Amino acid sequence: MVTAPLASLASNGETIPLVGLGTAEFPFNSARDTAKQAALHAIQLGYRHFDTAALYGTEQAVGEAIAEALRLGLIKSRDELFITSKLWASNAHRDLVLPAIKNTLKNLGLDYLDLYLVHFPFRLTPNTGFPFEKKEILPIDLESVWEAMEECQKLGLTKSIGVGNFSVKKLEKLLATAKIPPAVDQVEMNPVWQQKKLREFCKKKGIHITAYSPLGAKGTPWGTDRVLDSEVLKEIASSRGKSAAQVSLRWVHEQGVSLVVKSFDEGRMKENLDIFDWKLSEEELHKIAHIPQVRGNPADFAVSEEGPYKSIEEFWDGEI
Repeated sequence: MVTAPLASLASNGETIPLVGLGTAEFPFNSARDTAKQAALHAIQLGYRHFDTAALYGTEQAVGEAIAEALRLGLIKSRDELFITSKLWASNAHRDLVLPAIKNTLKNLGLDYLDLYLVHFPFRLTPNTGFPFEKKEILPIDLESVWEAMEECQKLGLTKSIGVGNFSVKKLEKLLATAKIPPAVDQVEMNPVWQQKKLREFCKKKGIHITAYSPLGAKGTPWGTDRVLDSEVLKEIASSRGKSAAQVSLRWVHEQGVSLVVKSFDEGRMKENLDIFDWKLSEEELHKIAHIPQVRGNPADFAVSEEGPYKSIEEFWDGEI
C-alpha cells in the first residue's frame, strides 16, 4: 500500500495529502454506487484525501465508504482521512452557508470537514443545480459569504476553509477583507494549463494550491484531450516505462501542489499513486514547460450578458 505524503497548509498548520481521489462523475448525481465502491477501494490502496461537493451528489457515497472502512478496520479513525467538500453557488448567500455545511456533514455522516471550499466565484438563486439558466447567475457578495465560511471554521465544522476557481484578482479582493485567509485555492492545473501566475501569487501569500483535472478530465464537458494526448508527455512516458498520466501527475506533484485525480478504475487508481519514487529530469521539465497552454475549463456556463461576468476573460480576469 502506498500512502501519499503530506503538505502543510501555511495559513493554519494543518496538513493535506498530496494525492486525493476526486469524485466528480458527470452527469452529476449518477455515481452514488460506483463512488462508494471506488472510495472504499481507494482507502485500501492508501488514498487518504477524498474530494467531493454538494454539486456532485457523491457526499453520501463517500460517507458510506468511510463508515464501511471503519467497520472493516481499514482505518482506525475518521481522523486518518482528509475530507474536502464545497459550497455550491446556490448556497453562496450569507444566511445559507451554515445550513449548507451542516447538510454536507449530514450527508457524509461526519462531525467535521478537513476543508470546505467556495466552489466558484459566483452566486445562483437558491435551490438551483446544474445545469442552470443564465438568468439564475448573480454577483457574489464575497465578503459576507466569506464571513460565514469563517464562522464554519470557528464553530469547528471544518478545520480549514478555501476557495475554488479563483483568479489572482479575486484572491486579492478576498484577502483585503478576510479575517481568516483561504488555506487553499483548488483550480484546474496540468501540463497544458500550468497556472504559473497563480502559483507565484499563492506561494507569496501562503495559499496552497490543489490541482483538479490534472489529467485533463478527458470525456467530461469541462475537460480536454490535450493532456493525455500530448506527444511530449507520451514521449517521456515511453522512455520512462510510465504512462502519460503518471508523467502528468508527477509534473503536477513536482510543482509543490497537491492534486485530486478522478478515476474509479481500480488499476488506474493504483497507477495514479505510483508517482513518488521517481523524478522528472531537467530536460523533461524543460520540454513540459514549453507545451502550448490552453485552459480546459473556460467556465462559460457562468458567463452571461445579463450576469456579473460578461465574458470568459472577465470571469478569469484575463487568466486564459
